[in-house]
Amino acid sequence: MTPSMRDVQLTEVAGDGAGEEVRLLDSYDEEEQKLGDNLRRIQVRVTGMTCAACSNSVEGALMSINGVVKATVALLQNKADVIFYPSLVKDDEITNAIEDAGFEAELLSEPTASRTNPHGTVVGQFIIGGMTCAACVNSVEGILKQLPGVRKAVVALATSLGEVEYDPSIISKDDIASAIEDAGFEASFVQSSEQDKIVLGVVGISGEMDAQLLEGILSKLHGVKHFLFDRVSCELGVVFDPEVLGPRSLVDGVEGGSSGKFKLLVKNPYTRMASRDLEESSKMFRLFTASLSLSVPVILMRVVCPQIPLLYALLIWQCGPFQMGDWLKWALVTVVQFGIGKRFYVAAGRALRNGSTNMDVLVALGTTASYVYSVCALLYGAISGFWSPTYFETSAMLITFVLLGKYLETLAKGKTSGAIKKLVELAPATAILLVKDKGGKVVGEREIDALLIQAGDILKVLPGTKVPVDGVVVWGSSHVNESMVTGESAPVLKEINSVVIGGTINLHGSLHIQATKVGSNTVLSQIISLVETAQMSKAPIQKFADYIASIFVPVVVTMSLLTFFGWYVAGVLGGYPEEWLPENGNFFVFSLMFAISVVVIACPCALGLATPTAVMVATGVGANNGVLIKGGDALEMAQKIRYVIFDKTGTLTQGKAKVTTAKVFTEMDRGEFLTLVASAEASSEHPLAKAIMEYARHFHFFDEPSDTGEFQSYSEQAKFSGWLQDVSDFSVLPGKGVQCFIDGKWVLIGNRKLLTENGIAIPSNVENFVVELEESAKTGILVAQDNVVIGALGIADPLKREAAVVVEGLIKMGVQPIMVTGDNWRTARAVAKEVGIHDVRAEVLPAGKAEVIRSFQKGGSVVAMVGDGINDSPALAAADVGMAIGAGTDIAIEAAEYVLMRSNLEDVITAIDLSRKTFARIRWNYIFAMAYNVIAIPVAAGVFFPLLRLELPPWVAGACMAMSSVSVVCSSLYLKRYKKPRLTTILEITIE
Repeated sequence: MTPSMRDVQLTEVAGDGAGEEVRLLDSYDEEEQKLGDNLRRIQVRVTGMTCAACSNSVEGALMSINGVVKATVALLQNKADVIFYPSLVKDDEITNAIEDAGFEAELLSEPTASRTNPHGTVVGQFIIGGMTCAACVNSVEGILKQLPGVRKAVVALATSLGEVEYDPSIISKDDIASAIEDAGFEASFVQSSEQDKIVLGVVGISGEMDAQLLEGILSKLHGVKHFLFDRVSCELGVVFDPEVLGPRSLVDGVEGGSSGKFKLLVKNPYTRMASRDLEESSKMFRLFTASLSLSVPVILMRVVCPQIPLLYALLIWQCGPFQMGDWLKWALVTVVQFGIGKRFYVAAGRALRNGSTNMDVLVALGTTASYVYSVCALLYGAISGFWSPTYFETSAMLITFVLLGKYLETLAKGKTSGAIKKLVELAPATAILLVKDKGGKVVGEREIDALLIQAGDILKVLPGTKVPVDGVVVWGSSHVNESMVTGESAPVLKEINSVVIGGTINLHGSLHIQATKVGSNTVLSQIISLVETAQMSKAPIQKFADYIASIFVPVVVTMSLLTFFGWYVAGVLGGYPEEWLPENGNFFVFSLMFAISVVVIACPCALGLATPTAVMVATGVGANNGVLIKGGDALEMAQKIRYVIFDKTGTLTQGKAKVTTAKVFTEMDRGEFLTLVASAEASSEHPLAKAIMEYARHFHFFDEPSDTGEFQSYSEQAKFSGWLQDVSDFSVLPGKGVQCFIDGKWVLIGNRKLLTENGIAIPSNVENFVVELEESAKTGILVAQDNVVIGALGIADPLKREAAVVVEGLIKMGVQPIMVTGDNWRTARAVAKEVGIHDVRAEVLPAGKAEVIRSFQKGGSVVAMVGDGINDSPALAAADVGMAIGAGTDIAIEAAEYVLMRSNLEDVITAIDLSRKTFARIRWNYIFAMAYNVIAIPVAAGVFFPLLRLELPPWVAGACMAMSSVSVVCSSLYLKRYKKPRLTTILEITIE
């Protein structure tokens, strides 16, 4: 029998972190990186803990050891995580401290590969089915983290996804999936984002001979490392050498080798996820309708049939030891209890075997108690002749309502993941590939799957179709609608060397583009990855729900037992009259019904959905509004923002610096002066240097400056490079300028500080000219040659039109804006005055921005940083909330928690406003989740029965439990109605 493929996403983990995708496990990485070389982290298995008091005792014992920095104990996982100084504490001292506290301790071995060979670890992504509450999440995470070779594991309830970083040389993906299944859940495949792994569907396999032919073709393909074909699902997983073989070459090789007999289709992971969601929803609906169709007759036999003489006579007809009605109820409810309800027993049994508890345990406990009692009552009546009332309908309706709640929950959760589905739909399914001969001449075209496009491919984009991948236009011109990325509805002109983004729509002319980024590297894929990662993340506020989930089963069972014994003992001692008992009932039955109701209604499964569903919807809403949020922790921090620090250039300003003035203070010719300056600045990447180059080039050649300043063709560079002079010993002086030698003369270009530090005097007329520039919000650039100031340039960077309104809006929201820049004080103050910022930090070096942020963080204030450049990355990382302008650098975007895709400052308002509304919604979710419990538990326990005769039958308790989860999810879905504040209404925002 062919082993089935375990569907796992494998992603190589970069050791240096450069270019690494933002993933769910990043927060764990950051925590571990903070340990430093002097600290060590170990995990200890702790046996004997039974409650939160035990875990607190272990934590106390560990923290009392001199040298232990942090100790965290997970009760359900029976594990302790300890961070300590190995120079002060030995491993044995930690285990001895736990044993002295009255528990057993065993040091868990660390996966060596993940420590010594980080390049050898991979990240597997699984879809996990069957999770119902936060306790299930804790159970799966705990089991995965205990597996040998697993370094980290994080599971998200709202998305039913889990990510596991592991060493494939120690544990396989099959072992991980098996561990998840052994825990009582389902594990299935998502995708493979590695460039050397691909999953394909194979059409045309009809028998063993075809399978052998396929394997033979793959074995002969040069570059194929290994493969696995699942004959049941007809899925083919292939690992190949990307330097030898590309995915399209692989598909062409198999299809050509089979003479067209086989057809290979690339499996879209997100389509498969959507189909699985639909399958899960359909399955829950079938179970619910089946349970309902069997439960309704039971209810009718109890409520309606006694009012119809003919039917009632049939039901009370004696058939053997029982009446016909008893036989029918027993038969129908048995099918519901052990047929339809089998899933609860299976899940509960596996959970208990793994030492954990969840909602399934309570459902199985409550329904079994009702069913077993009813059966025992029938048997006892047949033997003794004393017939007690049965409660078959209780267990049947309880299962029915639980299934209804799960069905509605799957529908609602499907709606919360709509953002990813919309983003996936933006990507085209196919593309037109231009086929070239060996000489590079186009000889034809063919339609290929868009997932098989390779970097360097030349693709044809017809009018009205979507751009298949990120690339550069090599032929043609057209207008492209980029609103899916920028949010701007105005079409953008695309000509030769213009950059195009996959998923955008070509409106008019035909284009030929060269693919530059494919697969997971495209902008659209990165947006999807960010949204998906954010939806999987856990906000710190969720710790409350996780804590409740970790203790709720023992607490609920204890409450139920207290309720039962309280009523039973009171009844036996004569504490209440027998008139309260049901007909033919007794104190045991009377007390049992209260206890079952408590078991059912006390289950706080909705708590586990309160935070993740709201975060899931918020990240989708943010993506639709051009704001990418990297996680729930970012959302939680953003709602507390007290200060927002803006970088000036490219953030408050348009980032399109232009030379407005060029003045020569010597006899040098103006053209010669500009040639000298351009030659020196040609090697610099600074935006001001590019502005100077554009100005000088336009002066000499009357060439119009490009809108983007990027992707200038080699022919254009050659055209204009001949006029530049040779430069030697060029160097950049951060925060000051540049220096070099031209024709043996020393040239300095920069600010006052650069010249004064090099002993160059600045004449008064030059100083007055520069001061005049600075007071008009322009940057003055001084040029010196051989210790003499020869000229100056004035550079202006226009403010973004929305900057002043956004600053005023932030002040209205109770957020204080601050501007930080490396520019001089006069220019900084002039710009700040224009936008309305009163707190300015000028002449700050890139490294100093992080220090400015830390100064505001003192006292516990939450500080946000908005920036766009590489030099902003340390500040973005140092801030509590980093917001990167979407048009900025990849490094800046990597360092931030928010990405403003439209490069519009209004989105800063949107980010803060959305985070505040999200956490207001989360608070409402907790109210909805707890209200049912707080209000209904006293009713279920019979607190109001003596005075008001008010009780909560178990089946009604089941309905309330189901509705609590549905209420929470629907409350989160209300966020989909979010409308971001518009420019005309921003100033109406007030502090809540």
